[in-house]
Amino acid sequence: MRVESRRVSVLLPQCHYDIVIGSGILPSFSNFSAVQLKAAHKIVLLSDETVAPLYAAPLAKQLNDMGKQLLSITVPAGEGSKSFAVFERVLEQLLSWPIDRKTLLIAVGGGVIGDLGGFIASVALRGIPFIQVPTTLLAQVDSSVGGKTAINCKAGKNLIGSFYQPELVVIDTDCLETLPLRERRAGYAEIIKYGLLGDAAFFDWCVLHGQAVLDGEPQSLHHAIETSCRAKAAIVAADEKESGVRALLNLGHTFAHALEADVGFDNRLLHGEAVAFGLRLAARLSVQTSGLSAAASKQLETHLDALGYPRGLKDLVAGHKFVAQQLIEHMESDKKTLHGAKTFIVLDSIGAARELRGIPDSLVLSILEDA
Repeated sequence: MRVESRRVSVLLPQCHYDIVIGSGILPSFSNFSAVQLKAAHKIVLLSDETVAPLYAAPLAKQLNDMGKQLLSITVPAGEGSKSFAVFERVLEQLLSWPIDRKTLLIAVGGGVIGDLGGFIASVALRGIPFIQVPTTLLAQVDSSVGGKTAINCKAGKNLIGSFYQPELVVIDTDCLETLPLRERRAGYAEIIKYGLLGDAAFFDWCVLHGQAVLDGEPQSLHHAIETSCRAKAAIVAADEKESGVRALLNLGHTFAHALEADVGFDNRLLHGEAVAFGLRLAARLSVQTSGLSAAASKQLETHLDALGYPRGLKDLVAGHKFVAQQLIEHMESDKKTLHGAKTFIVLDSIGAARELRGIPDSLVLSILEDA
């Protein structure tokens, strides 16, 4: 079933751009991006080894048929490509082509490619335009929107990066047809997050329709993606550089980033899988610190259980043993830590979140050990 394409606008003081959402729209990419393509002297197409043959190659043909000068760059799939080594290699390729400040970078892939491509675009020649073409559910509902770009380092996740907005985001839900269930679950964690932090009615909708989203039912999938993008766009418009309300988007992420760091940012644990478990822990912490009802916390966990998410840390990564104290230490390097005080997003109720600092390590440790 085809669902009519929709547009969501991200309106910022210094710029604005559209998120185009539809099914089967990549073959019409040049129509949606006509303004950006007309201004581009050269185009760089960045993708990974999994996505390139599926979606970047047809897009390259479309651009070649238009007579555009094109450089296609492919990097290994997975979180490991958000590294200094890959960042340097790609940047050197661009500069030796060479690029100019009218060169357009198009990032085709999941969150890793979007983060890497956006960061490269932000620093190459002090900034070149770029377009996001997210091909995973997580990237479509979260990382492609809002201009957060970054790579990882030994000290932690996303610690080296910049705020740099794309000129356009093109979301083709047909890309999700080749996405494994594991990746769809990872993306859904970010969808349900929007209901938890600011839209109780959407959370209730997710409880009823979450399985349909994972199954790829067109109407449910489009509603979930559009609602998530509208929520993200509103938050980013209110707080582009995360000095206030945008921090709420980190619900579950203080826990999640510690979990990812503990396994070395490899594909044994996807970001969305870590976020889903982080949401469980954030809910449990909220019961202890912010008056979230035990029933509400249970409702979230029951929903996650029903969709097949791991219930305990021992089930999260096969063969890996998490140690609570070690996870606490990973949190020390989290970019949300301020003056040594760890930052958590907690829930007063479903749909009402806030930032909280100064939670005793002993309480966090207890919650991790119980998990």
